[in-house]
Parts: sequence; C-alpha cells; structure tokens
Amino acid sequence: MHPDHHITREAAHKLARLSLFSFILTFILARVFVFLIMAGAMPNLYCFVQGTHVHHLNYGIFLLSATAGYSVFMRPVGRRAQITELFYGLAMGLTFDEFGMWLHLGGSYWQRASVDAVIVLSALFGLLAFARTVRRYERRHFWLFLFLLGAVLSFAITLYVAGDRLSGMVGPSLRDLESASSP
Repeated sequence: MHPDHHITREAAHKLARLSLFSFILTFILARVFVFLIMAGAMPNLYCFVQGTHVHHLNYGIFLLSATAGYSVFMRPVGRRAQITELFYGLAMGLTFDEFGMWLHLGGSYWQRASVDAVIVLSALFGLLAFARTVRRYERRHFWLFLFLLGAVLSFAITLYVAGDRLSGMVGPSLRDLESASSP
C-alpha cells in the first residue's frame, strides 16, 4: 500500500460516520419528498423519460458507480475522502430507499413503508456505534447529533401524520400516480 493511502482507525471511523450520516439524511429526505409530492404539498419532481418514471434508485446506482470509480482510481485522502464519503452515503440512501423494488421489480414504492422507521433507527444506532465516547464529544458533535435527531423525529412525525392522512385522503391518487409511473 502506498504510504499516502494509509488510514488510521480513527480516520476510517470518521469516514464511516460521514457516509452513515449522509445515508440517513438522504433516506429521510427521499421519503419526506415522496410523501409531500404524493400529498400534493409540493410539485411533482419525478423524472419521466418517454412516459417511464425514472426512479431515484437509478440516480443512486449511477452515483455509486461514479463514487466507486473515483475512490478506486483517484484514492482520495483528507478533505476529498470526506466529500467522497458524503456522496457515497447519498448514493446509498437513494438506492436503498427503493430496496423493495430490487426484490419485486415493478412493485409498489410503498411496499417497505411499514419498516421505514426500523431502518432509520437501525442506521441511527449504527451511527451511534461509530460515535466517540461521551467524554470525547466536542461541541460540533453535539450539534450534528441534534440535527440528526431532529431529522429522525421529523421523519417519524411525517410518516405517522402523512400515513394516516394519505391512506384516507389520497389513497386512490397514490395508486393512480404510482400506476402512471410504472411501465
């Protein structure tokens, strides 16, 4: 291994925390945007190519490929490695948000809605597992943790409120929009 590419355990854990943080945030934002679009609270941002809905897992796959290629061929270190890890987490969030569609091609986006909270909490516990000991937390870690906690709580509230409202209010619209977006 080239000496410039040696990585300490602490640096590796920091990169893992960055990618996990980016993963959780992307997953939450993807779900919130879908709920808001489906509820008609924001414009439809979906990409359609000749009538076919291009799901965001495709963006994630392309971004994963680009991130992997960059990591292998450029071997980023320092700040560039940190930015690469943020993109890696973003790509994983976009891709795994639609994991159920990997298993059931053409299946409903909502087939995993019942386990979203479990996935987010598992990711949060993973983030905490990589975190420093409580004695070694710095002020910036505290604010990052509060931001992440706020994002998780916002997601839980959105999931609960939107789930109740959407099922009764726009259930048929969700099915229509989803069928219009499938080939």
